[in-house]
Amino acid sequence: MAKRGKLSKSCTKRNMELDRISNLPSDVIGKILSFLPIKEAVKTSILSSKWRFQSAMLPHLVFDDQCFSTQNHKTFENIVDQVLLLHIGPIHTFKLSRPDLPATSEIDRWIRHLSRNSVNELILHIWKGDPYKIPSCLFSCQDMVHLELYNCSLKPPSTCKGFRSLKSLCIDEVTMAQDVFDNVIVSCPLLERLTLTNCCGFTHVKIHAPNLKFFHFEGLFEHVTLENTLSLAEVYIYLDFDYDRRQAPASYCHLIKFFVHLPHIRRLTIQGYFLQYLAVGALPGKLPKPCLYLSFLSIDIYFSDPCEVLAAQCLLRSSPALQELEIMANHENQDQAVNVEVKSWLDANQNWSFTQLRLVKITSFSGSEAELDFIKFLLSSSPLLEILTVKPAASVVDSLELLKRLIRFRRASVHSEIVYLEP
Repeated sequence: MAKRGKLSKSCTKRNMELDRISNLPSDVIGKILSFLPIKEAVKTSILSSKWRFQSAMLPHLVFDDQCFSTQNHKTFENIVDQVLLLHIGPIHTFKLSRPDLPATSEIDRWIRHLSRNSVNELILHIWKGDPYKIPSCLFSCQDMVHLELYNCSLKPPSTCKGFRSLKSLCIDEVTMAQDVFDNVIVSCPLLERLTLTNCCGFTHVKIHAPNLKFFHFEGLFEHVTLENTLSLAEVYIYLDFDYDRRQAPASYCHLIKFFVHLPHIRRLTIQGYFLQYLAVGALPGKLPKPCLYLSFLSIDIYFSDPCEVLAAQCLLRSSPALQELEIMANHENQDQAVNVEVKSWLDANQNWSFTQLRLVKITSFSGSEAELDFIKFLLSSSPLLEILTVKPAASVVDSLELLKRLIRFRRASVHSEIVYLEP
């Protein structure tokens, strides 16, 4: 009898603990489930009917290798099917990303299901095989706010009117025709963030987006045009090929055309060969309208190219609010021969100073006279400079000698410090 009594008390204790879990408030259960991988969240349905109901209402569905790393492809498909079949209520986020996931008809079925449930955020990464052809039903998701695609192909139906609610678009390794790209951008009137990485099928990047605040581009293009982008605050462009400016008309200034629609730009990153692209045409001493809000600027520059130097000088002169500057010296051999001597930064900019500049970082520094001349100019023209960080290129032999030359340069700021990083 004593043993039965002890067993009874033990069972009662376990039942009480189970009841505490079962009777947690719904918002607390939802919060707990939100921190669990979907596979573990679904397992909690065995705790009680209340937990089963909550797990079927998960608004964020994430299917990736972290959740199902040991599952084979067929088992993974069955799990996704089961979760979608039993799901109750709206789906705010649906993410599908697995290294071994090819483009299959099952994905078509899942997207059709999502198109009937007003999904707000769709992230689709196809890591294996040919680009996945996005089904036309996706373009009926008019409540979608964020769309992220990798290794996909876009060809919307002729009746497509775009995504009226879309605020963020991120496409990587995506194939689409020129007219499709143009129409997609124009048909997203609320678009605020746009990321294009290594896309193909179009060569002209034409952006018409009145609400766009963030623009990130990496890849190839023949021409970039910004129209009605007065809200753009942050721009990152990496042009991945040597732009042949000899074929461009001399009367057309890419620098002016690019900045005319960027009156509120705050952060700008120019990498790869994009400065070479901007240096096309007759370069002015200053932009017609200065970049009054630009506080951060990062540039890849070939200091031996007078056109790139002039373009950089024009941009720097037109940025009175600049506080942080990053420079990466480019030493790659260019196809275009440069026979014109680059004028000294000090000779060309005697009446110009950086009144707000506080932080400067120069990387891939080779110690050439043109680079040293630029650093000398910065130090003598920046009365508020706090830190100048210099990192030499790996090819630099006598790093100590370069440092000795740097610390002897005159400084306009008595509080400035030179931080020299070993290559």
